[in-house]
Amino acid sequence: MFSKACEYGIRAIIYIATQSMEGKRVKIGDIAKNSDTPVAFTAKILGLLTKNNIVLSQTGPNGGFYIELNQMNDIKLGDIVTAIDGDTIYKGCALGLKECDNETPCPMHDKFIKVREDLRRVLDTTTVHDLAMGLKSGRSVLMR
Repeated sequence: MFSKACEYGIRAIIYIATQSMEGKRVKIGDIAKNSDTPVAFTAKILGLLTKNNIVLSQTGPNGGFYIELNQMNDIKLGDIVTAIDGDTIYKGCALGLKECDNETPCPMHDKFIKVREDLRRVLDTTTVHDLAMGLKSGRSVLMR
């Protein structure tokens, strides 16, 4: 459903959030290792997420990436998806066709409208805090 970059970004954010809850800042290498993502690709994604004010970074010996605790309920999963993939998940063709809109719909176009609405609702109501707490509770695992 999401691009590989978006999947990596979401996993990185979840790891950063869980560490931020413990008052820690994390380095790119730790993020990549603990979210099972390639280091260079993780760095590029974190650059996008920093630029979009989803994560913060601090340089220096005590530096690293983090999320302010009071921001975790404000950052939605949809913010992460949009920062990395744009809005194609909401507007792109369900079958991946280049030309698909209300005037020239693909065979799935009308059926996919409800799916998109439901997806947007889920992405816009799920917070970084929700994701981190799901991981911390043990109900989810970041990597196997």
